[in-house]
Amino acid sequence: QVQLVESGGGLVQAGGSLRLSCAASGSIFRFNVMGWYRQAPGKQRELVAVTSSGSTTYADSVKGRFTISRDYAKNTVYLQMNSLKSEDTAVYYCNLDRSGYDYWGQGTQVTVSS
Repeated sequence: QVQLVESGGGLVQAGGSLRLSCAASGSIFRFNVMGWYRQAPGKQRELVAVTSSGSTTYADSVKGRFTISRDYAKNTVYLQMNSLKSEDTAVYYCNLDRSGYDYWGQGTQVTVSS
């Protein structure tokens, strides 16, 4: 069984930065698709960033501010968030597509104060 555990969320001021981490219990392969999603109050869950085999895709709202990366040795995926805005406030979820099954973390709260 694969488990994902997010960490790094918290309260920051607008313009600040946070780095989210997602540790996986099993091996992360380069071809596996991993991503970060978020859900704000009253909003549907949306894709923030996704990566697979070195390629990355970002939501337009975070392009130029967020960076997704992976450390295969540590089975960990990161989301570096810079220039945070109040609209980035949400619960952030880590996602892994492995062996045809979607795995999700428990979520970590990110709150950006203006």
